[in-house]
Amino acid sequence: MSSLPANHPSTPISINDPSYVRVLDTTLRDGEQAPGAAMTAAQKIAVARNLVLLGVDVIDAGFPISSQEDFDAVKSIAEEVGSAQGGHVPIICCVARCSKRDIDAAWAAVGGVRRSRVSTFLATSEIHMKHKLKKSRDEVVAIAGEMVAYARNLGFQEVGFAAEDSLRSDKDFLCRVFGAVIKAGASTVIIADTVGCSIPSEIGKLIAYIKANTPGIENAIISLHCHNDLGLANANTLAGIEAGAREVEVTINGIGERAGNAALEEVVMAIKCRKDLMGGIYTGVNTKFISATSKMVAEFTGFNVQPHKAIVGANAFSHESGIHQDGVLKFRGTYEFISREDVGLDPTSESGIVLGKLSGRHALKSRLLKLGYDLDEEKLAEVFKKFKLFTAKKKHITDDDIEELVCSKSVQSQPIWSLADLQVMHGTMGFSTAAVKLINLDGTERIACSGGKGPVDAAYKAINNIMQTPIKIVEYTNSAVDGINAASLTHVVVSEDKDHIYTHCPSLEANGHSNGHISSGKPNGHSMSFSASGENLDVVVSSVEAYLKAVNRLLAKKQSI
Repeated sequence: MSSLPANHPSTPISINDPSYVRVLDTTLRDGEQAPGAAMTAAQKIAVARNLVLLGVDVIDAGFPISSQEDFDAVKSIAEEVGSAQGGHVPIICCVARCSKRDIDAAWAAVGGVRRSRVSTFLATSEIHMKHKLKKSRDEVVAIAGEMVAYARNLGFQEVGFAAEDSLRSDKDFLCRVFGAVIKAGASTVIIADTVGCSIPSEIGKLIAYIKANTPGIENAIISLHCHNDLGLANANTLAGIEAGAREVEVTINGIGERAGNAALEEVVMAIKCRKDLMGGIYTGVNTKFISATSKMVAEFTGFNVQPHKAIVGANAFSHESGIHQDGVLKFRGTYEFISREDVGLDPTSESGIVLGKLSGRHALKSRLLKLGYDLDEEKLAEVFKKFKLFTAKKKHITDDDIEELVCSKSVQSQPIWSLADLQVMHGTMGFSTAAVKLINLDGTERIACSGGKGPVDAAYKAINNIMQTPIKIVEYTNSAVDGINAASLTHVVVSEDKDHIYTHCPSLEANGHSNGHISSGKPNGHSMSFSASGENLDVVVSSVEAYLKAVNRLLAKKQSI
């Protein structure tokens, strides 16, 4: 029985609203097939929970027959998120080859959920049938129809059939296979660009041909599974939707076999932002959870998102050009077509302004005000001149660098809390622990200990225990300076947590390292943020130094109000 309200556009077997596009997320199956992307069962369940928050219609939980470990993971996901009472309950799907043994394993793994689905697959291209399957066209049609009927008779609410290597298949034969599986009970037929060889116009023509020449196609949903070997997976997916596909198979961050799959975040945001050009189509995805889910998948797989990645890359909402910075500071819409809050980023954060050699006076003034320096025009002009000379020598400009341009070390504000001593213990035997000694402005020493899910997390919690000020980590970035065995450079952005809930950064859990941009906390907070950097041969020390500097700025600002 479906858990969705009767008026929901997507129900098992059919889509009631022709403008609705179902989103099937296959991060946990095809995404994990990327070499090196394997996740633990616990991590998969955590991702599945986030996919529920995202509101995806179908979760492809895995390939149960492939191993006992995968079977157990699929079954755990099904029990955890596929049998919930109330709220959004997605269809739980798993894949199976066209064999009774595979389909039996799929049923054993997900048959007990409230909304079950199996996607059987069989190759339909000549190259696959000849060299891999060694079967004739008639044999392929017979096997596909028989196995779909078998899956339907087992009790699956939905049965999908994927024609592997669809784009290199004969179109008339593809229509014949789809017609046979629909007659046998398939509610979804899946066009798979398995090797990523297609272009958008080709996808559109193929779907139009299938709609016009497949018996019973009006009783099935056309789904599209695109790989990114030519860098066209997202474009092909959108072209398929425009041609009539009403389900798309995507992954978080576009991870997957070889060059990956169509990226959920890019496809969904393209639909959301340009539905006016796509006939008013829409999805049920809650895009405010995109950023958090992207970071979780990157963390669990170890696949860092490249900085220039659309929607979720560290630079997606960053600006270094002076002209762009000036426009964004006046009105974000000038150079940000997508609203950062729509993908779960803090709309009040100014971290998108990256100071560098291309930055202008407006951006520098904004950063100085944030650091507490309100300069007149004459002084600003002087500092800006020094800033330009400085950026010609240094690529990464920190807030400490900016302060040094304004005044000497001797006249800079004294920190409210300074680090005296730090000791951490961590390894493979449970939580990390940290002991921290801080010195107050009046010379008072305070010591605190805390445990955490990593040495940096533990140290930050110990610091918070001393200061008794609820802090939220907005951003945490860590990178090596000048390569291996060199100093660790940590950049931290914090804000006051007005809900008095300490939130830790997932990247701090394992060992304190992060090779990318990580954010934590509530996506739509409205507290002023403060940033700082730390540099040390020890990543924990550099992280603590950066955190203390940022928190000191926050406390100083609070005292000045």
